[in-house]
Amino acid sequence: MSCHTGRVPVDSSTSRQQDLPVHDSTAGLTGDRQARVVGGVLLGAAVVLVALNLRPAITSVGPLLGEARTDLGASATWAGVLTTLPGLSFAAAGLAAPWLARRVGMAAAIGLALVVLACGLVLRVLDGPLVVLGGTLVATAGIAFANVLIPVVVKSSFPARIGLMTGVYTASLQAGGALGSAATPPLDSAFGGWRPALAGWAALALIALVVWAVATRGGAVRSAGAPRAGDGPRRSLLRSPLAWTVTLFFGLQAFLAYVVMGWLPEVLMDAGVSKGNAGLLLGLLSLIAVPISLTVPALAARQGSQSGWIVGLGVFGLAGLFGLLLAPGAAPLLWTLLLGLGMSVFSLALTTIALRARNSAETAQLSGMAQGFGYLLAALGPFLFGLLHDLTGGWTLPFVMLIVALSIQLVAGWIAGRPRYV
Repeated sequence: MSCHTGRVPVDSSTSRQQDLPVHDSTAGLTGDRQARVVGGVLLGAAVVLVALNLRPAITSVGPLLGEARTDLGASATWAGVLTTLPGLSFAAAGLAAPWLARRVGMAAAIGLALVVLACGLVLRVLDGPLVVLGGTLVATAGIAFANVLIPVVVKSSFPARIGLMTGVYTASLQAGGALGSAATPPLDSAFGGWRPALAGWAALALIALVVWAVATRGGAVRSAGAPRAGDGPRRSLLRSPLAWTVTLFFGLQAFLAYVVMGWLPEVLMDAGVSKGNAGLLLGLLSLIAVPISLTVPALAARQGSQSGWIVGLGVFGLAGLFGLLLAPGAAPLLWTLLLGLGMSVFSLALTTIALRARNSAETAQLSGMAQGFGYLLAALGPFLFGLLHDLTGGWTLPFVMLIVALSIQLVAGWIAGRPRYV
């Protein structure tokens, strides 16, 4: 009896001890998984909102530029400087972004970028022409910081979904650009002037800032400068041939995009297309890129090499350029569609930056290098295209320049897309 009495408590106690921890552990794991899923969805939403802010500051200016110039009494030279500033700011601030992330942390750096963007948007409508230029410089500096650092967030926070998240980010960025140009004229009418219409975009930046702060408050985003075990010592990518190849690829695709966005309407109107239709065709370029960005990067990232996708899209772009060179008025819609497909390689340029780096620290370096030097190269595009047009009085030589640039981009993109690390 004593043996029986001694065994029963031990057995029941053992049973209870085995049951309770297993139940608690399972509940804990389920809770952790749910928290990770919710956190990931929230961070993804924050990335989308940040991306939506990275183009309206630029694209909102075009529709109201004439009104602003008249109100300010500004010259055409001032307008040219205003439209050139974003590229130069992207280059300078882009090179500084990795340093900023190391100093204050990745999450804080992107939050600061949104604050700088919002302040610049408000500042540039407060006074005369010089203040508009200064505010635009401040706003685009904030954009440049986020441009460089968001691919690092994708690399570190969504390592298994780099292609998908890069596509979502790129599509959101392009949608933001289209929103800026389409929604600003109605805002101008609703608010009674170009100043409140342009400043109104600061509200979107503040919304993104709030969501970003909530999504990253638990340390969901690592600092670009915080090394992981096995990362190895930090090294300069300026000595890496592959890093320069990625930079050349990124810079040339941006070079083409800047020229097309700045000059395509004039080329089409010179070929007999109406002003309204030329504007619609320019808007179509952004719309084409959205479905491509949502699908192609995810497919390309699953493969070892992205070279085939890069070259395939580039060939469409070449066909569009040749069409505009040889018979611009014959099929402007077709040439625009082909050119839009070629310019959609932007999403693959960002994907390549993430895939060619081993870790988040290298991604920050490569993103800063590719976008810093790349946008500096891109800023030359519209100027050179216009200069060649002025010198020759036609479009042949300017388009030959673009065809040469895109051909070099195809070679650089093929090399950059191969599965290696910088």
